[in-house]
Amino acid sequence: MFPIELSGVAFRPQGRNVLDGLDLRLDGEGISIVLGPNGVGKTVLLRMIAGLLPVREGRLAWGEASRPDAAIAMVFQQPMILRSSVLDNAALGMKPLRLARGERLRRARDMLERVGLADRAADSARLLSGGERQRLALARAWAVRPRLLLLDEPTANLDPSAVDAVERIIRGIRTDGCKVLMTTHNLGQATRLADDIVFLADGRVQEHAPAQQFFARPRSAAARRFIQAELPWRIRFDE
Repeated sequence: MFPIELSGVAFRPQGRNVLDGLDLRLDGEGISIVLGPNGVGKTVLLRMIAGLLPVREGRLAWGEASRPDAAIAMVFQQPMILRSSVLDNAALGMKPLRLARGERLRRARDMLERVGLADRAADSARLLSGGERQRLALARAWAVRPRLLLLDEPTANLDPSAVDAVERIIRGIRTDGCKVLMTTHNLGQATRLADDIVFLADGRVQEHAPAQQFFARPRSAAARRFIQAELPWRIRFDE
């Protein structure tokens, strides 16, 4: 699957340039976080990599393949929750793997243990809080043992304790050997989690750099303006 390479990728709904000749290469390790202003195409990028949105202009390749395989999982900002038990929801993503039901349930229970929801396995998933639902969605994705996990604003609208719980799970998934590609508007979160930053502006990747380097000395004026506007304290960069 790796490296994932995008070359000259464009997305122009109704003539509006959301992505405009985007180039990006992603290797198979660590947590890459996509940053950028609202409407810059972060979610579009994730959906294209997941194979949920066709690439009509430019090229996207997953290693040697021209389409993604089953080793990709994606968790959305508002995860889909079925009207069934927490355990059944955790096992849902494994159905395409053609595993025996007993093996699916064993894996699902193991994942619920890892995300701190084992004691809720028999409860209706609709009774979970927002943070618990996101942890359930991560357990469901983790259970399929993906090589790439795509996360679209996974902690938006969660309280600080729920954010901390989700971040610990994301670190655990990374440690398990899965590549994570994630969008967030929380720059504090990006500094805590990211190995590298992909910064989008004007429809293109303006910077792709190690996280520490990006936040200490961003190369582009757009990135400097973005960091200074978004962080809760003022930062001045040497010109």
